[in-house]
Amino acid sequence: MRKLLIIFLLAALGAQAATPPIYYLLWFDTEDYIEPAADDAALRLAQELTQRGIKATFKVVGEKARVLEQRKRTDVVAALKQHDIGYHSNYHSIHPAPAEYLNGKGMIDGEQEFAMRELSGFQAVEKLFSMRPSCYGQPGNSWGPQANKVLRQWGARVYMDDGGQVGYDQQPFWFGSMLYIFNLGPNAMRANLDKPELLPDATRAFDRAVDRLRATGGVIQTYYHPTEFVTTEFWDGVNFRHGANPERSDWKRPNLRSKESSERAFQLFLAFIDHVRKTPGVKIITAREAIDVFQPREQPATLDSARKLAENIEVHDGFSPADQLLALLGVAPRHVDGPLRRAATTLKAQEIPRAAFDRAKQDAIRAIQQFGRLPDSVWIGSQELDLPDFAATLAADSGTGNVQIRNGNLAMERRIGTNAAKLYNWVIHPEGYAPENLLELARLQAWTLKPAKLR
Repeated sequence: MRKLLIIFLLAALGAQAATPPIYYLLWFDTEDYIEPAADDAALRLAQELTQRGIKATFKVVGEKARVLEQRKRTDVVAALKQHDIGYHSNYHSIHPAPAEYLNGKGMIDGEQEFAMRELSGFQAVEKLFSMRPSCYGQPGNSWGPQANKVLRQWGARVYMDDGGQVGYDQQPFWFGSMLYIFNLGPNAMRANLDKPELLPDATRAFDRAVDRLRATGGVIQTYYHPTEFVTTEFWDGVNFRHGANPERSDWKRPNLRSKESSERAFQLFLAFIDHVRKTPGVKIITAREAIDVFQPREQPATLDSARKLAENIEVHDGFSPADQLLALLGVAPRHVDGPLRRAATTLKAQEIPRAAFDRAKQDAIRAIQQFGRLPDSVWIGSQELDLPDFAATLAADSGTGNVQIRNGNLAMERRIGTNAAKLYNWVIHPEGYAPENLLELARLQAWTLKPAKLR
């Protein structure tokens, strides 16, 4: 009998250990530096969560950090330091917003522009909270892919926000070698702060997300803004709507909630969070902790997976197109960015002499090793073979005789949004703002896209 009991307990423990993990991230865009009551809201949220043993991620705007220091809100700083700290742009809604100053630029000059405009804000947050921000998220939907490389260099390894510019099956993914917790679809939810009757809908939405992920594991997220708990309108919409950029002396404070309305908002939020924390099998983590629950970004692709690039340039067996191309070239796994521009094949022949193709491969290897990015194309004498055609040709190559050219099918680009006007329709952007250039750059960087697999 005792032996049977031990066997039963071991089986139960094994089943429990095999249960895929479900992670929950709670974050706050801590941005309103106009309304002082937003400071108190951030303080209360941090304290209430600490009392519950919950760590959230507070993504702080650079100017918010400077204003907290000017107001001598050491109490707010101390409370937020009990949690994780991320970065949420330098000035948030003062024009130009990130997508405004990144649009029209390429990857390299866009990276330089992002660094020039954002470094002082990143440093202000780091200095005030005595910790390097763990993550970044754009203000509104003002997203641009040029941020990725700069953030990696600054040591912020997670991109955590929401938007539709890029995504991977409504779960986290690697993009530009950053862990993206982004575009989670129905796996992102929140409680309405004004209507108690809708709280059951929010908890049911959370429960449905948990049920969907029981078999596979995955990530759920919720986000708010501290200012929502004390104001009836967003501070930036009041001042910077549709490109408006008044002088600081002319800024207007947003309308405040009544004391009763504010208290109701806090209580509805806390009721939702209490439901989350009491749900079996769900672990609450921060952005700083998230990086460690996923497999490393750089893993060697198998040749069997890489050969599939001949049919379509897409994620195969969990490996990015860039991973697969490195395997075909015999380059050790490493981070590599996508190409800088969309080239066009000018080669007219249907096959390439073996020696010429081998030289092209060596050129590609040198470009990757020297610049850390994929080349736009390779040269066959005086003619170009664009990167998709090169990858497909290399994947299909038998290794003997002349090389038959194969056209690349850029299937991975379907994971990049296409409607720029809809994707960038933030109230702060000018009316009709549609930065198609940023989506085109995202397509070029889709070579780096792959799902983030849980450990």
